[in-house]
Amino acid sequence: MSVVREQLPEGRYGRSADARADRKLKIVGSVLGVLLLGVIGWIGYDYISGKNAFSGELITFKVASATAVDAHLEIRKDPAVSGTCTLRALAESGVEVGRKDFAFEQRESVVDEAVTVRTTERATAVELVSCDAR
Repeated sequence: MSVVREQLPEGRYGRSADARADRKLKIVGSVLGVLLLGVIGWIGYDYISGKNAFSGELITFKVASATAVDAHLEIRKDPAVSGTCTLRALAESGVEVGRKDFAFEQRESVVDEAVTVRTTERATAVELVSCDAR
């Protein structure tokens, strides 16, 4: 004997369990989307507002000798801000052979400066590690 079930009219007795689950999923997705947009907006505002009013760029470097490397730095900053940039010299093997912090206290918005990093052996590369406002 087979049991025949009657099909109830669609929507006559309230929403089905699937429709309720779909609605909850849409609500959760909408909330997560709004939160994601908020985080992206906050990060964008923080980036544009220029909280980091001190940045540097390594323009060029030259190996001066087996124990020194000359570098040309360009610092962009608010004239009232002072800060420090860290350079490191690397040997051909990738080992760090020199590191030095340089302070910039000039009251200018753009500072071009030639600096020298002493090394323990011949360097083949110079890297700008960081620039931080004080």
